[in-house]
Amino acid sequence: MGEATKDAGTLFLVATPIGNYDDITLRALQTLKAVDVVVYEERREGERLLRHFNIERTTEELNEHNEAAATYHILEHLKVGRSVALVSDGGTPVFSDPGRLLVERAIAAGIRIVPVPGASSLLPALIVSGFSLDQFLYYGWLSPKKERRRAELRSLLAERRTIVLMDTPYRLGSLLNDLAETFGERGMCIAYNLTMPDEKIYHGTAQSLARLLGQKEVKGEFVVIIEGRRSSARPTN
Repeated sequence: MGEATKDAGTLFLVATPIGNYDDITLRALQTLKAVDVVVYEERREGERLLRHFNIERTTEELNEHNEAAATYHILEHLKVGRSVALVSDGGTPVFSDPGRLLVERAIAAGIRIVPVPGASSLLPALIVSGFSLDQFLYYGWLSPKKERRRAELRSLLAERRTIVLMDTPYRLGSLLNDLAETFGERGMCIAYNLTMPDEKIYHGTAQSLARLLGQKEVKGEFVVIIEGRRSSARPTN
């Protein structure tokens, strides 16, 4: 770890609502109003958030397209004593979002980093699944390529821990088909558009949910929770 720059600023990692703005925390609001610079992922979402809460601050953008250059620029803010809040388009930043490079470089520079916890889709989806939470495997995003995705799913068949998957909204249909083919009658939960007015929690088997949602052409943010293989069960494929 490098030595901290004298009088360096603080990097705040601020969780923001995943859909319902009422889920903002008091601490998140206080932080966003107090820092010198707010760094958001995409301009439209970031400006909408700040405008909703009447927050006016200097802003920067950090996303998958400019992460290296933006990281360097943001570190310059921090090194001269400016405080910075990093937010994602929704939920907890850095987790499955750009920002890890900034955190790594800030650690190396000895800059203080403060996580400000709040909204996340992961734990709400887990707690409504009804599956064992003693241990779970966060697998995250599968490959967008069909054959690779199916191979990844087959590799999870023997997993006894509860499994968490995420994907982009437009790939729900194809993912459900692959889940039905791979996991068959295994229990599954889909948490759809959490915290939003059209929030839905679906419980069933991989096959039944594929039939149900495949007909509706559902497109939205979702988290898939798959029941772990029970000790007496055998893989379906």
